Amino acid sequence: MNYDFDTVLSRTGTGCVKWDKPFACSSDQKVLPLWVADMDFPCAQPIQQALHKRVDEQIYGYSCGFDEDYKSSVTGWFQRRFQWEIDTATIFYAGGVVPAIAYLLEILSEEGDGIVIQPPVYYPFRNKIEATKRCVVENPLINTNGTYTIDFEDLQHKLSDTRVKGMILCSPHNPVGRVWTKEELRRVAELAHRYGKWIISDEIHCDLVRTGIQHTPLHTLVPEYRDEIIVCTAPSKSFNLAGLQNSNIILTNPEYQKRWKDFVINRLSLSTCNSFAITATKAAYNESEDWMDQVNAYIDGNICYASEFLKKELPKAVVSPCEGTYLLWVDVRTYCSDAQLLEQRMLKQSLILDEGYVFGAEGKGFERINMAAPRSLIKQCMQRFVKAVLDTSV
Repeated sequence: MNYDFDTVLSRTGTGCVKWDKPFACSSDQKVLPLWVADMDFPCAQPIQQALHKRVDEQIYGYSCGFDEDYKSSVTGWFQRRFQWEIDTATIFYAGGVVPAIAYLLEILSEEGDGIVIQPPVYYPFRNKIEATKRCVVENPLINTNGTYTIDFEDLQHKLSDTRVKGMILCSPHNPVGRVWTKEELRRVAELAHRYGKWIISDEIHCDLVRTGIQHTPLHTLVPEYRDEIIVCTAPSKSFNLAGLQNSNIILTNPEYQKRWKDFVINRLSLSTCNSFAITATKAAYNESEDWMDQVNAYIDGNICYASEFLKKELPKAVVSPCEGTYLLWVDVRTYCSDAQLLEQRMLKQSLILDEGYVFGAEGKGFERINMAAPRSLIKQCMQRFVKAVLDTSV
């Protein structure tokens, strides 16, 4: 079927953090929130139908959890889309990738250990490292006119430190939008292996890539190192199911599996997701491939529109090429280098974005804009964004 992504559906009053969280905005116009990375699109029809059917069953007792039907839906998807053969015995449940990272830090390292991240990067990485009393070790990405690459010389230096136990790789990278090449990924994996470090590979945006770009799961590229690599995936980002809180963590290392079972399943009693998440995930992976293809094409159009608009209206702004995710990373430092002032300008326009500074010092003067919304909202956003950036009265 052909999906309609143009119609604006009201999410106000639904308990949605994106639209219902209060902000100190101007009262002159309606708040436009394009910050949190979920989509303002309806879910695929098979998912909606499956959930309606499940609700109509009227009893919501204990579920069978990650049974073989569920696991087969996961493995089938990754085999079809990425030629990635996943052993069903290696799939473990977490309520989200961020909780999974916290669990993994607890079972793979000790307090005071160093963990490498690559800023500007998804801020919960830093938060969880600090919350578990580990030490953040930065391997900043190299920014060349908006295109980011890995500083491999620095990464080697950081990984060679005996105080460092592993790294968190964001692949595709949030917020800079890179889909790492096979060569880049192989170099990262080889360096980690050389120095005996593990990698947590956050691949939650793997399905959300632009036309002509292909994400490579790290396990498929270096199968010889897969026991040193934990891959985090989730249907929540791909199919707009974040509120159902489900992710699939791929752990092939028997020792890591044992530690996960001891800590997450036995100590924390977290073994499976709720029945609605199971129903939605199976419908997503088994029946919603056409929705996934169509939503990616629509997001392509949004990104193209926004990039061309900014090129015309803010010619000194630098828009990073968005190869993956649906998040546009925009450098407006030539117009306003003061991060707090820039945020105030956005609030004056009642435009809520993720301010660049939350992703690390390297993000000051940048804005992250969610492109997964109806085109009319993206157009409104662009108009307000330009006004905010050029507003010298604040």
